[in-house]
Amino acid sequence: MINGAHVIIYSQDAEADRAFFKDVLGFSSVDVGHGWLIFALPPAELACHPGDDNDRHELYLMCDDLKLAMSALDAKGIHCSNVQELPWGSLTRIKLPGGGELGLYQPKHARPH
Repeated sequence: MINGAHVIIYSQDAEADRAFFKDVLGFSSVDVGHGWLIFALPPAELACHPGDDNDRHELYLMCDDLKLAMSALDAKGIHCSNVQELPWGSLTRIKLPGGGELGLYQPKHARPH
Protein backbone atom coordinates (compact mmCIF):
# COMPACT_ATOMS: atom_id res chain seq x y z
CA MET A 1 0.00 0.00 0.00
CA ILE A 2 2.20 2.91 1.23
CA ASN A 3 5.87 2.49 0.31
CA GLY A 4 7.47 5.78 1.33
CA ALA A 5 7.05 9.48 2.03
CA HIS A 6 7.84 12.54 -0.06
CA VAL A 7 8.91 15.57 1.98
CA ILE A 8 8.81 19.08 0.47
CA ILE A 9 10.75 22.07 1.77
CA TYR A 10 9.52 25.39 0.42
CA SER A 11 12.35 27.87 0.07
CA GLN A 12 13.06 31.38 -1.16
CA ASP A 13 16.27 29.94 -2.65
CA ALA A 14 15.56 26.34 -3.58
CA GLU A 15 18.74 26.04 -5.65
CA ALA A 16 20.91 26.94 -2.64
CA ASP A 17 19.01 24.52 -0.41
CA ARG A 18 19.41 21.74 -3.01
CA ALA A 19 23.16 22.40 -3.02
CA PHE A 20 23.16 22.23 0.80
CA PHE A 21 21.48 18.82 0.87
CA LYS A 22 23.74 17.53 -1.90
CA ASP A 23 27.12 19.07 -1.04
CA VAL A 24 26.99 19.63 2.72
CA LEU A 25 24.79 16.81 3.98
CA GLY A 26 25.83 14.43 1.19
CA PHE A 27 22.32 13.14 0.45
CA SER A 28 22.21 11.16 -2.78
CA SER A 29 19.81 12.44 -5.41
CA VAL A 30 18.44 11.99 -8.90
CA ASP A 31 17.91 14.80 -11.38
CA VAL A 32 14.34 14.49 -12.64
CA GLY A 33 14.89 17.23 -15.21
CA HIS A 34 16.22 20.77 -15.43
CA GLY A 35 18.32 20.42 -12.27
CA TRP A 36 15.31 19.47 -10.16
CA LEU A 37 16.83 17.11 -7.59
CA ILE A 38 14.92 14.52 -5.59
CA PHE A 39 16.90 13.38 -2.54
CA ALA A 40 17.03 10.02 -0.83
CA LEU A 41 16.36 10.29 2.88
CA PRO A 42 17.56 8.15 5.75
CA PRO A 43 14.99 5.97 7.53
CA ALA A 44 12.14 8.07 8.86
CA GLU A 45 9.46 8.07 11.49
CA LEU A 46 6.24 10.06 11.88
CA ALA A 47 4.61 11.59 14.94
CA CYS A 48 1.20 13.27 15.20
CA HIS A 49 1.07 16.06 17.78
CA PRO A 50 -1.98 17.97 18.98
CA GLY A 51 -2.07 21.57 17.82
CA ASP A 52 -4.25 24.59 17.24
CA ASP A 53 -3.32 24.77 13.53
CA ASN A 54 -3.75 22.20 10.79
CA ASP A 55 -1.41 22.04 7.79
CA ARG A 56 1.66 22.86 9.88
CA HIS A 57 4.46 20.35 9.47
CA GLU A 58 8.05 20.20 10.70
CA LEU A 59 11.14 18.36 9.50
CA TYR A 60 13.80 17.12 11.88
CA LEU A 61 16.88 15.17 10.89
CA MET A 62 18.08 12.64 13.46
CA CYS A 63 21.52 11.44 14.48
CA ASP A 64 23.07 9.06 17.01
CA ASP A 65 25.62 11.61 18.33
CA LEU A 66 24.54 15.25 18.18
CA LYS A 67 27.89 16.70 19.28
CA LEU A 68 29.71 14.72 16.59
CA ALA A 69 27.19 15.76 13.91
CA MET A 70 27.47 19.41 14.95
CA SER A 71 31.26 19.21 14.81
CA ALA A 72 31.14 17.71 11.30
CA LEU A 73 28.77 20.47 10.15
CA ASP A 74 30.92 23.15 11.78
CA ALA A 75 33.93 21.85 9.81
CA LYS A 76 31.89 22.52 6.65
CA GLY A 77 31.08 26.07 7.76
CA ILE A 78 27.55 25.25 8.98
CA HIS A 79 26.93 26.57 12.47
CA CYS A 80 24.14 25.16 14.60
CA SER A 81 22.09 26.86 17.29
CA ASN A 82 22.64 26.17 20.97
CA VAL A 83 21.54 22.69 22.05
CA GLN A 84 18.23 22.38 23.86
CA GLU A 85 17.82 19.41 26.18
CA LEU A 86 14.22 18.32 25.84
CA PRO A 87 12.42 15.29 27.28
CA TRP A 88 12.38 13.61 23.83
CA GLY A 89 15.91 14.49 22.69
CA SER A 90 18.85 16.88 22.39
CA LEU A 91 17.95 19.44 19.71
CA THR A 92 19.80 22.01 17.63
CA ARG A 93 18.71 23.96 14.56
CA ILE A 94 20.46 24.38 11.22
CA LYS A 95 19.87 27.51 9.12
CA LEU A 96 19.37 26.62 5.45
CA PRO A 97 20.88 28.85 2.75
CA GLY A 98 17.34 29.65 1.51
CA GLY A 99 16.43 31.11 4.91
CA GLY A 100 14.51 28.21 6.45
CA GLU A 101 15.54 26.06 9.39
CA LEU A 102 15.82 22.35 10.05
CA GLY A 103 15.86 20.66 13.39
CA LEU A 104 18.63 18.16 14.08
CA TYR A 105 18.32 15.98 17.12
CA GLN A 106 19.58 12.97 18.98
CA PRO A 107 16.46 11.15 20.16
CA LYS A 108 16.01 9.97 23.73
CA HIS A 109 12.75 8.16 22.91
CA ALA A 110 12.31 4.58 21.75
CA ARG A 111 12.63 4.21 17.98
CA PRO A 112 10.27 2.13 15.83
CA HIS A 113 11.85 -0.53 13.63
